[in-house]
Amino acid sequence: MIFIVVFILTFFISIFALPIVLGGLKVINFYTTVNEGRCKVYVLFGKVLGIVDQPGLHLLWLTLGPQAALVRFFGRVYEIDLRLDQEYLRSNPVNSEEGTPMGIGVWYEMRIKNPVDFIFKNVDPRGSLQANVANATVRSLSNMPLERLLEDRHEMSRLVRQEVSPKSQEWGYELGSVYVRKVHFRDAEMIRQIEQKVVNRLRQVTSAIRQAGNNQVDIITSAAERQAATEFAKARSVRPQLVGEALREIGQDPDVLDAVFETLEVDRITKGGAEVTLIPDGNHETLVSLLAGAGNLTQPPPPTH
Repeated sequence: MIFIVVFILTFFISIFALPIVLGGLKVINFYTTVNEGRCKVYVLFGKVLGIVDQPGLHLLWLTLGPQAALVRFFGRVYEIDLRLDQEYLRSNPVNSEEGTPMGIGVWYEMRIKNPVDFIFKNVDPRGSLQANVANATVRSLSNMPLERLLEDRHEMSRLVRQEVSPKSQEWGYELGSVYVRKVHFRDAEMIRQIEQKVVNRLRQVTSAIRQAGNNQVDIITSAAERQAATEFAKARSVRPQLVGEALREIGQDPDVLDAVFETLEVDRITKGGAEVTLIPDGNHETLVSLLAGAGNLTQPPPPTH
């Protein structure tokens, strides 16, 4: 029974008494916990009592002294985020050396390096840093040649960072990377004119390429036609010689010559479209009777009385 009673009392004390005791110790700042990437600044009667920037559990009475208990009633605890942060400023107005209105987009990183300066040296350090970066962009990049504004972004980023870094350190910030991310024209009419010029230039280039292609095709076609005409002319000039040589070889053999001429005659008769009657050899009587019958058919019949 004694064990059971002790166990029950210990259980209830652990559930109810321990949170009450830990809450009371936290009220008097006996201990505190700090998360990763954060810090706490303890201020008592307008003076900085101490800074706790290491993550974990800290016993403040051992590090800051018993006066840490008064901070809850007569002071203030600032919890500062020390993690890396970033910001992007869009379309900062800059005029080039030629007077062209340009817009510069600047991206930069920063983190809080000195929490005390961050709290007490500026009411709005983040807004002030943003304004400082914008002003530095305008001061550093104004009156720069348009060609450099459009191409040399690394040099422009370096100029802006050199301009901003000293001032940002006064406000407790440590400036990280600064990069000119975007450069664009701000005048809508100028943008339209540039687009029109680009379109016209593309049309000119396209027309020039098409014309060059047509000219090349015409040159190739004319060269091919000229070569073909030359070859045909050579063939026409050689044809009579070849035909004459062939006829001379044929004329050397009378039988072959007669056969050739008969073939040519038959071919001409066939192409002429005339009617041809073939009569076997040795049938002269049949031919005479046919001619006589044809004559009778052509004569009119005798009159009848």
